Amino acid sequence: MSKMVKSGLLLLLVLGLLSCQGPEPRRPIEVKSGSFFKGSVARSKQLLAIEEQKIREIIEKDTAYDYVHSAAGSWYRIDTVKTDDQYTPQPDDLVIMTYNMVGLDNDTLYSRDDIGVLNYKVDKQELFPGLRNAVKLLKEGETGTFLFPSSLAYGYHGDNEKIGVNVPVKSTISILKIEKNKDSIR
Repeated sequence: MSKMVKSGLLLLLVLGLLSCQGPEPRRPIEVKSGSFFKGSVARSKQLLAIEEQKIREIIEKDTAYDYVHSAAGSWYRIDTVKTDDQYTPQPDDLVIMTYNMVGLDNDTLYSRDDIGVLNYKVDKQELFPGLRNAVKLLKEGETGTFLFPSSLAYGYHGDNEKIGVNVPVKSTISILKIEKNKDSIR
């Protein structure tokens, strides 16, 4: 064979080897179907439905007050209403407040004395989700009672002390003073 044929065959062989597919990517050993996530969502929805039913029963028995369902998902009533000032806390305002925490069966978890007076910078400090939203619904001098499903309280984790896993709570919150942030003064 001629040198040219040998080089051509060698070139074809090299091109043939180079054109083969590279290594195939590894595939997962176990394919996740999302069934755990779907099951978790279903359990959460079922738990919320049970808690909301219990909250509705409490509201039906408490005929002395009218309750409002908040956009955040809690129910509340205003116990002490102030009509002279319409200002509610805005982000960065400092709110001086007190509150308690009881179970839906009125078993005290934390009294006002246990918690004390709290200085809260609106939307800048960590509070449980329901309380963060509830503060924004009250005016200075007002007191409100809020019913929170566990998802707005301490959820599936609890507070590692007195509030257990998936415990809905009731809280009476009093706004003692609102110190307006200079940017939120209207």
